[in-house]
Amino acid sequence: MLVVGTVTDSQPQQAEADFYVATNGDDAWSGRLPDLNAAGTDGPFATLARARDAIRQLKATEGLEGPVTVMVRGGAYYLATPVIFGPEDSGTEDCPITYMAYPGEKPVLSGGKEITGWQRGEGQLWVAEVPEVKAGQWYFRQLFVNGERRYRARLPQQGYYEVVEAAEPERRAFRYNPGDIDPSWHNLEDVELVSLQFWTEGRFPITQIDEETHTVTLAGETWRPITWCKGYYIDNVYEGLAEPGDWYLDRHTGVLYYWPLPGEDMTRAEVIAPTTEQLVCFQGDVEAQELVHHVTLCGLTFYYSTWLLPTDGFNLMQAEVPAQPGGMTCGPDIPFGADIPQAHGPVPFAVRAEGAHHLSLEDNEIAHTGAWGIELSRGCQDNRIVGNHMHDLGAGAIRVGETQKPEKEIEKACRTEISDNHIHDGCTVYLGAPGIWIGQGNHNRIAHNEIHGAFEWAISVGWDWDFTPNPARDNIIEYNHIHHLGESELGTHGVIYMLGISPGTVIRHNLIHHITGGGFGIVLDAGCAGILVENNICHHTERGFHFNYGCAGNLIHNNIFALTADAQTVRYGDAPPPGTINTNLSYQNIYYWKQGRLFYDKHDWPDFNTMRDYNLYFDASGQPVKFINYTFEEWKQKGLDVHSAIADPLFADPENGDFTLPPESPAFELGFKPIDLSNIGPRPQNQRF
Repeated sequence: MLVVGTVTDSQPQQAEADFYVATNGDDAWSGRLPDLNAAGTDGPFATLARARDAIRQLKATEGLEGPVTVMVRGGAYYLATPVIFGPEDSGTEDCPITYMAYPGEKPVLSGGKEITGWQRGEGQLWVAEVPEVKAGQWYFRQLFVNGERRYRARLPQQGYYEVVEAAEPERRAFRYNPGDIDPSWHNLEDVELVSLQFWTEGRFPITQIDEETHTVTLAGETWRPITWCKGYYIDNVYEGLAEPGDWYLDRHTGVLYYWPLPGEDMTRAEVIAPTTEQLVCFQGDVEAQELVHHVTLCGLTFYYSTWLLPTDGFNLMQAEVPAQPGGMTCGPDIPFGADIPQAHGPVPFAVRAEGAHHLSLEDNEIAHTGAWGIELSRGCQDNRIVGNHMHDLGAGAIRVGETQKPEKEIEKACRTEISDNHIHDGCTVYLGAPGIWIGQGNHNRIAHNEIHGAFEWAISVGWDWDFTPNPARDNIIEYNHIHHLGESELGTHGVIYMLGISPGTVIRHNLIHHITGGGFGIVLDAGCAGILVENNICHHTERGFHFNYGCAGNLIHNNIFALTADAQTVRYGDAPPPGTINTNLSYQNIYYWKQGRLFYDKHDWPDFNTMRDYNLYFDASGQPVKFINYTFEEWKQKGLDVHSAIADPLFADPENGDFTLPPESPAFELGFKPIDLSNIGPRPQNQRF
């Protein structure tokens, strides 16, 4: 039950619940009181796990007669291991079980441990001994000072080193420029080489350095050819301690080195390193159809989860998602039917669920993670992720489903509501992650979210690069506010990114703006089919809309693509399978630019099997509009844009994001309808529905 106690002149308002948890509680007590009683003999529990066990006992002895609520008081609860909820911890539709924050208080479930005993070291450095590290019991790769992430010492401090050429063994070795890599570095086994590949990064220990040939050998293989990258840097190297905020952990001595920021007092600073990969886990048994269901986490805070580097490093193919057996069978640089190099490395989650139905994760905060925030994995159906604040993430925020195609209906991850979340500042460890990723799942809704910061994509849906049947269909992406992406080491590939046949999928009423790092606004990549893209506004991006040659049967209608730095629209990529009719329809869209070009393509298209009409084009710089290398009349002779026009749409203030059109706009003569974005982004709690 969840009620509010009666308020009288002598009795303060007190929230009532079935059980309570508090930092000054005791798991030997009843847990029925929010505070310690006068005699000091009873009060709240000390841990969430004990409250879970009390509900198990309640179900076994009395059964559930109504909703059950656990209120968690404010303060930090340190988790050496995750809190695990199994099928026995389920509620029902009429009797759900809720774990929530006590009103007005902030309970923090923390996987971190405070590091104390700081002393002055050489120069600007401070040092602390961590006995567990020296004993080989603990090693961490993230550090937080006063609640803010600090980054490991690296070389070079800015920019990247160049891969000169590949060496043997293939994908594991390359030649470097003299001086970039030094075998005399302090504790070479602590060093990690980070290869910045396209749409992903590889992170590897170094196993060998040949000074004569200037060849470095890595512990594992890169997923793409080792030369297909923008460069690399060296992470966690003592010699890189060069500026405030840098830190280095010596595995052998257990000494942690840190260069404080100006004004940081290390005698008073709170320094936290994470110990636990996952904080909460919902674990159902999909095969046995024994699921976790009807459980809610509300108003809780999850801080400080870690990640562990495998001995051979990791390099995931795309989106920081492992390519599982039965998943993708081709890719941008791999021919159809080819074997896929094995993906390396586990990807942990602060909150993870498998085989879970009717979960609700609502109004929580998830931050300071080593990798992803939330995963709803295999067999997760009819769940809600609503109103959460997710930031300072090691990878992305939310991952739903898998790359592997489910064989049975119960194995699908589907019907997920992801709405009203504020997601920002990710990719601090896994550099190529999206904010939200949905794989082989259907009937999911991503709506009213705000996403910004360092993500490779804001939203990525689907996991097939060809026209084979897959479950990724009937997904809705609407009313999201996505802005200021492109801050990561890898930049941004696309804001909303789609893959595979997706009948019933709709992308509508999204506002996308100020995207850098090479990013597209909306991408329909290889295999996309059956997608409706309408009523979106996309402005101040590097590029606007992207069609892969290998997609068909998509409808792009009534959108505004404006003020890109390079190109308004792009059609290129993978050749479609033989016999594919590459027909997409783009009509009643507005394209408005002042620099760059209308089409990205430098060369002629291999075919013109696409349909475009009733569009409005305008180059506000005054330059004549070119359609690839064709004039407007030559373009029309190819059967494209026969009824389209080149004219100023008369936007109110496009430079400042106001794309209101006056009644006399020529866009209306072409059938364009005004786009209402008044309901964009997260809504107040009382306006969600």
